[in-house]
Amino acid sequence: MPSVLILGATSAIARAIAAEFARHRSELILAARDAEELTALAADLNLRYGVKTQAQCLDVLDPAAVETSLPACLAAAGETLTGVVLCVGTMGDEEAARANQAEAERILNTNFTGCVLALNVVANHFEKRKRGFICALSSVAGDRGRQSNYLYGSAKAGLSAYLQGLRNRLFRSGVRVITIKPGFVDTSMTFGRPGLFLLASPEAIARGVYKAINSGKDVVYLPWFWRWIMLVIRLVPEGIFKRLRL
Repeated sequence: MPSVLILGATSAIARAIAAEFARHRSELILAARDAEELTALAADLNLRYGVKTQAQCLDVLDPAAVETSLPACLAAAGETLTGVVLCVGTMGDEEAARANQAEAERILNTNFTGCVLALNVVANHFEKRKRGFICALSSVAGDRGRQSNYLYGSAKAGLSAYLQGLRNRLFRSGVRVITIKPGFVDTSMTFGRPGLFLLASPEAIARGVYKAINSGKDVVYLPWFWRWIMLVIRLVPEGIFKRLRL
């Protein structure tokens, strides 16, 4: 059976993605920081779907762990590993981050630096094998900087640019790189935040991610209508845009 490694596996979206792959008979390697939560999640998926599920403790924000533990996660899957889905991210507290450097650093490291360091290891692994896929969750927030979340948005913009370059690099190796750009998703990360609309469920996003990986597309907005919403936002002239409260 094919297997998939999910990084940041304990988030709401990652859990839904894991369930979607399990439903389609893929074995799973789940990696995240919380070992106890991971073990419970792996047991639940194994019980519900009857697929082999491993739990691997890994902190993507720890460069030393990424360098040592992530290759072990990849090796644990062996030749059956078909791809990696990266679900690492946090909205953080944008207002607090304006004065609190530690919070600003956490937002940037979680959404960009940690992701890039992990994907560097993953990319080298698949480039040698000359097959497989790398799928990462970016965000529509990276399409244009807005005052409400420009730190988060800039990190996601950087991640999208990195994935674009990685896609260019790995194309000749037969490795696919898929960028997923979700809009607002109904999770604990967005709960209680003002100004949210068109909330999608984690399960709907998971179905979209699975479909995107199997469709051959490079960049996918989820749900689909966010592509057109963000096109309109990108087309607003800067002279007008800077006066808007977004």
